[in-house]
Amino acid sequence: MFDITLRVNGVLRQASVPGRRLLSDCLRHDLGLTGTHVGCEHGVCGCCTVLLDGEPVRSCLTFAVTVDGREITTVEGLAGPGGELSPVQRAFAECHGLQCGFCTPGFLCTATALLRDNPSPSEEDVLEGLSGNLCRCTGYQNIVKAVHRAAELIAEESR
Repeated sequence: MFDITLRVNGVLRQASVPGRRLLSDCLRHDLGLTGTHVGCEHGVCGCCTVLLDGEPVRSCLTFAVTVDGREITTVEGLAGPGGELSPVQRAFAECHGLQCGFCTPGFLCTATALLRDNPSPSEEDVLEGLSGNLCRCTGYQNIVKAVHRAAELIAEESR
């Protein structure tokens, strides 16, 4: 067992995990943060995407011990301190980019990083940025629409 310390959604958290414990399992089972979904367990679907030091990573491919001392943001950490939805979350709700919701946490984390790095993405930028995430409900049109709407909301808030 390895003792690890993570800053998850701004809160210092500790866990004792086996060396082969996946970050997705650590978040869900050890820390009780079940917003991170596990789909394919092969890094293909993107459901388990979280932000590691601000960058999207597949938590189902990442060993928890390798992120000791690092900053993790899960879908639970995207909302503001008072629980108000982030612009990305609001846009997904507004544009019906949620469908069944299973892929949503991964899309939200991915889109958050995409818009941080490219606040005014083209259609191609959005499609490329989201290409690592799969939606089984074929909700891509509304998901893409939601990312563009989130860019608008972010721009409005920064004025």
